[in-house]
Amino acid sequence: MEEHASFFAEPRSWVAIAFVIFFLLLGKTIWKALTGMLDKRADTIRAELAEASRLRADAEAMLKDAETRRSTALAEAQALIEGAKREAVRLADLAAAEAAASAQRREKMAMDRIGAAEKAAVDEVRQAAADIATAAARDIITTSLSSDASAAIVDRAITQLPTALASRAA
Repeated sequence: MEEHASFFAEPRSWVAIAFVIFFLLLGKTIWKALTGMLDKRADTIRAELAEASRLRADAEAMLKDAETRRSTALAEAQALIEGAKREAVRLADLAAAEAAASAQRREKMAMDRIGAAEKAAVDEVRQAAADIATAAARDIITTSLSSDASAAIVDRAITQLPTALASRAA
């Protein structure tokens, strides 16, 4: 059979006792150091979480502000586009009206020129007809009338002159 050695004779027992004494003496100091490090790490993590939360809130506020500015800018751009369209339509209508008025003015000027040219042509034809009639009358009178007949015609014309002038004056 085997012999049992006593508890204190075993080296394992002494290691266990030394281990227990070591932790009883230094355990409190080690525990404080460990909990201090853990508390410090927890405080750092809390601060980082708070900073992250604050940064997230700032980012959300900036996003909301950017979206608001974007929607405002889009609305302003849409208003500008609508205004530009209305202005373009107005300018096109104004240009069309001006073109029509210009065409009417040019047509009237052309018609006035045509009328003036017709009147000048008619006056030239009348003048030429009068010149031709005068020349023809002179030729006929000089060739066919005697001096006594021409004196009688002149006397008759002189006597009819007051009635001719009176009818023209009226």
